[in-house]
Amino acid sequence: MIVASGIELRAGARLLLADASFQVAEGDRIGLVGRNGAGKTTLAKVLSGAGQPAAGSIRRTGTVGYLPQDPRTGDLETLALDRILSARGLDEVLGEMRRAEALMSDQDPAKAEKAIRRYGSLSDRLAVLGGYAAESEAAAMAASLGLPDRVLRQPLRTLSGGQRRRVELTRILFSDAQTLLLDEPTNHLDADSITWLRDHLKNYRGGLLVISHDVDLVEQVVNKVCYLDANRSVLDIYNVGWKAYLAQREADERRRKRERANAERQASALQLQAAKLGAKATKAKAAQNMARRADRLLQGVESERQADRVARLRFPEPASCGKTPLTARGLSKSYGSLEVFTDVDLAIDRGSRVVVLGLNGAGKTTLLRLLAGVESPDTGMVSPGHGLRLGYYAQEHETLDTERSLIENMRTAAPELTDTEQRKVLGSFLFSGEDVDKPVGVLSGGEKTRLALALLVVSGANVLLLDEPTNNLDPASREEILAALAAYRGAIVLVTHDEGAVDALSPQRVIVLPEGTEDTWSADFADLVALA
Repeated sequence: MIVASGIELRAGARLLLADASFQVAEGDRIGLVGRNGAGKTTLAKVLSGAGQPAAGSIRRTGTVGYLPQDPRTGDLETLALDRILSARGLDEVLGEMRRAEALMSDQDPAKAEKAIRRYGSLSDRLAVLGGYAAESEAAAMAASLGLPDRVLRQPLRTLSGGQRRRVELTRILFSDAQTLLLDEPTNHLDADSITWLRDHLKNYRGGLLVISHDVDLVEQVVNKVCYLDANRSVLDIYNVGWKAYLAQREADERRRKRERANAERQASALQLQAAKLGAKATKAKAAQNMARRADRLLQGVESERQADRVARLRFPEPASCGKTPLTARGLSKSYGSLEVFTDVDLAIDRGSRVVVLGLNGAGKTTLLRLLAGVESPDTGMVSPGHGLRLGYYAQEHETLDTERSLIENMRTAAPELTDTEQRKVLGSFLFSGEDVDKPVGVLSGGEKTRLALALLVVSGANVLLLDEPTNNLDPASREEILAALAAYRGAIVLVTHDEGAVDALSPQRVIVLPEGTEDTWSADFADLVALA
C-alpha cells in the first residue's frame, strides 16, 4: 500500500499539485490521467520513492514495482533473462551456478570437488526461491510480451529500445510486487502483447496505478480514476470505472458552470445594490457588507475548468532538394552474433511517404539510426542526395542533450533564430517562462516528445525519420501530430505501432524487415501495423 498525505509537487517554481491526499490500496486499479505536462510522471516517480514531494509525506508498506517511461537501468552486459530474474534475486544464484559448473571440470580434483558441493548448495537455494519453475514462468511472461527465448539469451546492449522496455515491464510484473506503478506500459507493445497485458492487469490482486493513453486498457482495467487537473493543480478522485468517470466528470463540469453562473448573478445584484446604497452616507456600512457578501459568493464556488492547452505543431516547409534526397544500398547490421538484417536497399524520393514494418526486434529502429547517421552499417552505404536536410525523431529521445536546458537545445538546433524567436517556438509547444531553463533530463516522456518535435519544426528538414512519434502523447497532442503529418510536404519515413498515424500519413510505399522487401502500400499491410 502507498499512502500520500498532503503532498505538493512542483516543477521548478511551477505548482503541479497542491495538498493532495490519497492511497493506492490492495484491489485498487487506478488510472492516473491528465494532459501532457500536468505532472503524472512526476507523481508516479514520487510515489515510487525515486523522487521527493515539495511538501507532505509518502508512506509505503510492502514491495513496490515501478516502470518509468524511460527505463535505462541495469548492466548492459547482463542477459535479458537474468535482468528479469533479478526481480526475485534469481539472477545471482544462477550466475554463481554457471561459474560453479565451469569449475566442476577443473583438472585439480580438490577444486572440482569444491565446485560440485557449491553447485549442490546453490541448487538447494534456487529451489527455495522457486527454482526452474520460476525461470519458466519468467520466460512465458516474456514471450507473452513479445520477447522470444533467443532475445532472452542476448545481453541488454544488443536489444532495441522497445525490447529493453519490454524486458523492464516483464521484470516488474515477474517481481510479484504488492503495488505496481506503471507509466505508459503499452509503449512499444504489439497488439497481442497489449491484449495479454490488459488481461494480466485485470486479474492483478495488489494495488495498481497506471498512466496510459491506451483507452482500451484504462477502460477494461481500472476501477478508479485520478484526474490531475493542470489548470487547478488538484487531484480529482473518482471511485468509479472509466466510462462512469467520463460521465461524472462531464456532470461535474456542468455543475461548476451552473454554480458559477448563479453566484455571479447574485453577486452582480448585490454589487448593484451596494453601489446604490454607497451613494448615501447613512448607508455606507450596509453597502460595504453587501460588497463583502458578493466577494464571498464568488470565492465560494469553484472556477470553471479551462480547456487544456495543446501544442500547436506544423512541420516546416521543406528545403528544396533533388529528386532522390536519400538512398541506401546493401545495408547490413549485426550486434555480436545477432544478425538484425542484411542487404537492405532503399531510395527516398522527394515528398514520398514510406512506412517501415516488421515484428519487434526486426531492426526498424536500427534502420532509422543508420539512415540518420547515428550508427554505421556493417556493410553498405547511406548516400545523401542533392540538398538533403535530415530531421530525426528518436523514440528514446537520444537526440536531446539531457544535461542542458530546453532553451540551450533550441539554440543548438536553430542558431539562426533570435532568442525571442526560439522562446516563441518553445512557447507554442507549451514551454514558457522558467520552464525553458529546466534541464531536459527532468522532463516527462510526453514533454520530451514535445521538445523533440519543436526541434524538428525549426530544422527546415526535407526528409523526416520518425520513430514512434505518437508515444507518450495525450489524445489532443496526438491529433496535432497526425494533422501535421498529413500536411507536411517533405518526405517521411515512419516507424509506428499507431494505426492512426499510418492513416494520417497516407503512405505510398512499405519496407518490411528483416527481409528488406520494398512494396507499394496497400490495405493488405494495414493489419500488420499494430502487430509490428
